[in-house]
Amino acid sequence: MTDNPADRLAGYRRMRDFGRTPEPPGDQEPGPGGNRFVVQRHRARRRHYDLRLELDGVLVSWAVPKGPTLDPAARHLAVHVEDHPVEYTDFEGVIPEGEYGGGDVIVWDRGTWEPVDTDDPASAIEDGNLHFDLRGQKLAGRFVLVRRGEDRSGKEQWLLLHKKDEHAQEGWDPEEHPESVKSGRTNEEVAAAPEAMWRSDLPPAQAEIRLGGRWSPPTDDELAALDSLDRKGRWEVDGRRLALTNLDKVLFPAREGEEPVTKRDLIRYHALIAPVMLPYLAGRPLNTQRFPDGIDKPGFWHKEVPDHAPSWLRRWHYDRAEPGDTQNYLVPDSVASLVWLANFASLELHPWTSRTDDLDHPTWALFDIDPGSRTSFDDVLVLARLHRTALEHLGVEARPKVSGQRGVQIWVPIAPRYTYEQTRYWVRDVSKAIGGTVPDLVSWEWSRDRRRGLARLDYTQNVLNKTLVAPYSARPRPGAPVSVPIEWDELDDPELAPDRWTIRTVLDRIAEVGDPFAALLGVEQELPAL
Repeated sequence: MTDNPADRLAGYRRMRDFGRTPEPPGDQEPGPGGNRFVVQRHRARRRHYDLRLELDGVLVSWAVPKGPTLDPAARHLAVHVEDHPVEYTDFEGVIPEGEYGGGDVIVWDRGTWEPVDTDDPASAIEDGNLHFDLRGQKLAGRFVLVRRGEDRSGKEQWLLLHKKDEHAQEGWDPEEHPESVKSGRTNEEVAAAPEAMWRSDLPPAQAEIRLGGRWSPPTDDELAALDSLDRKGRWEVDGRRLALTNLDKVLFPAREGEEPVTKRDLIRYHALIAPVMLPYLAGRPLNTQRFPDGIDKPGFWHKEVPDHAPSWLRRWHYDRAEPGDTQNYLVPDSVASLVWLANFASLELHPWTSRTDDLDHPTWALFDIDPGSRTSFDDVLVLARLHRTALEHLGVEARPKVSGQRGVQIWVPIAPRYTYEQTRYWVRDVSKAIGGTVPDLVSWEWSRDRRRGLARLDYTQNVLNKTLVAPYSARPRPGAPVSVPIEWDELDDPELAPDRWTIRTVLDRIAEVGDPFAALLGVEQELPAL
């Protein structure tokens, strides 16, 4: 057994394509020696448990088909497998199909371990006999690993057993304790909605990307602390301490009968909407429109993460960027990141439709009904209902979203196997068929001054780094209207308006009807032939 962790992880890396798998590559310098252990329940080609002991900068690992047990009468097979990087201790998520070990992984148990009757556990493993104590949330007491030989493939076969001590329990079955000690979820729940993936190009402290569903809104005490600040001050939310400035600056002038919307109001909204909005942002580079002096002054597009941004913000380096183009994008993954964006006066949030781990394959196909100067909202609704009919006919799951300004967009979740070109051409062909039924409402001219005031069905947003505004993002209009997902039947609501909801009213709507786009999260549809 070599003492160099990099050498010991060579087999682990050789088996994996880190452009596809979310597992950590283990390319960081190891820290001081630790004594953590983790058991991960792993549903791959066959279900098994992976026992991993931290030793000399790596995780020494065994695959245990029947799992560790507290039953002293059990003798369970344990296959010695390749060492894993220490970052793997906390990994819970899904390894892509087709990758080595493809399947879902949960942190079934974790804690610390100590070798017994040896000061050199690495030599004990070399000799094929390791006695050790575990202190976990499920497992405790004295365990023994004994090497028995090799199987036909050359892998070492060991036995894992529990000594008869005060922690032993006859008949104890790991399958009767299926929940993760990290999230409380089962493998099935993680597979249906993985919370995290690993960014193999980032340091371990930044590698875990939250994917959705588990963010908590600010507490009443945290909101009270925000309200108590003067024009500036430090606010602790989501475990982060943020320096907030110009809290009483008006960013959005008032609508008739309402108060103006200040930066404090936007910060509060971003914090409260974060659990609903983050599933559409996490794992994706973000483009923003900033209005540092409020929407009465010109805004501008901002993409590059500034040097002064806090180090805990998740960044992503775009290695295809040309000199002078944006190099480092923000990838929002927390309540605190949305609060930081609001304080940075990023009023509009525009996520990419592909993820950082698979740039060339979008997960959304976008239809954008872009009204012209002569287009009424009734005209927009006619076009949106035609989209409803067309997509229902094709058997495609989708939902509309009012833009918060004048238009309507339709978002279609798709499997990340289509290129942007394939997606764009599919949306184009559907749009042409729809527009052909109402030629008096639609122009296909690119420039607005040649459209004769007609609407454009814009399929050209389906391009890498071209974006539409995120669900629940504010828009730069008086009163801070919001781009809000709706159900198809709401297109027939006589009270519907594209800017009907604002940052002050949309939370009440969500509390009453939920998020219509939530049904689309994780859906991987094939694009039907036309």
